[in-house]
Amino acid sequence: MKRSSTNVRARPCDRSPYALAHAAVTLAHAAMEACSARRVRARSTRLRRRRARQVSRLPKKLTMTESAPVFPHYSIEVDFPDLEAHRTGNAGVDYVHRFDSGVPGPRVMINALTHGNEVCGAIVVDALLKRGLRPRRGVLTVSFANVTAYERFDPARPDAARFVDQDFNRVWAPAVLDDLSQHSVELDRARAIRPFVDEADWLLDLHSMHERSAPLIVAGPLAKGTALALRIGAPATVIRDEGHPEGKRMRDYGGFGDPASAKNALLVECGQHWEARAVAVARDSTARFLMASGIVDERDLPADWFLPLATTMRIVQVTQPVVATSGDFRFADAYTGLEHFAEAGAVIGWSDGKPVTTPYPDCVLVMPSLRQLHPGVTVVRLGRVEREVAQRAARGTRGKC
Repeated sequence: MKRSSTNVRARPCDRSPYALAHAAVTLAHAAMEACSARRVRARSTRLRRRRARQVSRLPKKLTMTESAPVFPHYSIEVDFPDLEAHRTGNAGVDYVHRFDSGVPGPRVMINALTHGNEVCGAIVVDALLKRGLRPRRGVLTVSFANVTAYERFDPARPDAARFVDQDFNRVWAPAVLDDLSQHSVELDRARAIRPFVDEADWLLDLHSMHERSAPLIVAGPLAKGTALALRIGAPATVIRDEGHPEGKRMRDYGGFGDPASAKNALLVECGQHWEARAVAVARDSTARFLMASGIVDERDLPADWFLPLATTMRIVQVTQPVVATSGDFRFADAYTGLEHFAEAGAVIGWSDGKPVTTPYPDCVLVMPSLRQLHPGVTVVRLGRVEREVAQRAARGTRGKC
């Protein structure tokens, strides 16, 4: 009996042309499907990896129950100068050098190393001394404040060299300095350089910051400080503030903090402690400060110390500090400074488990850091943008826009 053609099926051993063609087509379809599946899986894997990389680059946001992030590591981009050659000053105090032109003019002081790990100011003062800069008018005093802390700098523990016993920039209340029953490395050093600070009409205190924030001028609470900052012209952000609750700063000491006195002082935060850019800002700020004081001429200063001026300057009024009450403080994000919050009530962190929020719209964080966290330390200051001022040409011709 003949088999119906409709029932014909190829057996595994069937080598007829029909069977072979059918098998080839089947295998081709299977291979195409497998290849397509592999491509889909590979594309999905690539997308997951790309998304993971993107997420890893975002600042980590914390909830109240999460641990604090590890502090970012900043490479040391500058060389720390050997200051031994400057130890013996010419005014009876180590690491203080005073130059009197013999011509009437203001008495100007440039101070570095208020904190031992803030090297940018030391690099600039070292350069001024090596260049042999002398005032044409008035008096120029340059100083390295906390050399003892500076000499303890260890790249493996870079934040530990900020001070030895206590913060040098929190001891400048006369009652603290006058109390000779109290001693520390920083108190004794402050007493040693106090006569030079007393003498100064203008003081520039060169600092740097824990985090990589844009540079800023700390002008204090008085109108005269803001006016001097605008006259200098750089950095472009000016912070008006009352200081720190844990102690008085050098820039607020004596006549600098007296509205009736002609004395004036600025503190410049030049950038992150060890970035090369902070040195460039310190040079620019020092050159412009000296020019504005009138004790030197423009030709006395290196041309490459001047940076281009910003087109506008921004005045930020600090309204309140956020002070840690214990070691239990967390920020809500990886803040470095000058972050802006458009709305009031934004959670910026937690203190002892309680949320810390922005008190008003358009709030700016000023120098947030937990690296020195302990009870009583200011972890951030909150400020409001007061106004923006169009940049006016600074004295001299270099470094203008």
